[in-house]
Amino acid sequence: MSRLIVVHGSCSIADREFLPFQTLATSIISQQLSAKAANTIEQRVLSIVSSFTPASFLSVPVDVLRGTGMSSAKARHIIELAQRVCDGRLNFDALLKQDDEDVITALVDLPGIGRWTAEMFLIFGLKRPDILALGDAGLKRAARLLYGEDATLESLGQAWMPYCSVASWYLWRHLDDNFAGEQLMKR
Repeated sequence: MSRLIVVHGSCSIADREFLPFQTLATSIISQQLSAKAANTIEQRVLSIVSSFTPASFLSVPVDVLRGTGMSSAKARHIIELAQRVCDGRLNFDALLKQDDEDVITALVDLPGIGRWTAEMFLIFGLKRPDILALGDAGLKRAARLLYGEDATLESLGQAWMPYCSVASWYLWRHLDDNFAGEQLMKR
């Protein structure tokens, strides 16, 4: 982990602006996609909605969102999220005051949001320092690359507490670098 800190510098999670709707919407878009594919779709969506706000999404028909490469289900899920934020059924200020498991429970009640998406929201939206997404395939892969095939997030995470979110950020950066290197080797 110390080598990753040297290579990647300071973790930028705490520097992020608090944009809870945008964080959840982009997490929904990113589900089961590579970072590159998700970024491409996010940029296409942004060209249509102009900003990642509930009102912007509610003003765009689902089929137009589908034209960005987003699945019908993801488009419907983001529209539902926008509706719940606008009508007050989802209150981001209230989530700030809740513990991690209560936030996860509140979010997984929304269509299209499972535990992984809720955990990403805790890390990147609420900037919670000690979240380890045990189901994240990228984190598992990065852990195996760095610590060997027998490495498990559960055991490694014990050493990273109370900064599992920060450790995750470094693992994701390592994975991004490793993926970029693999792509160069294929050329």
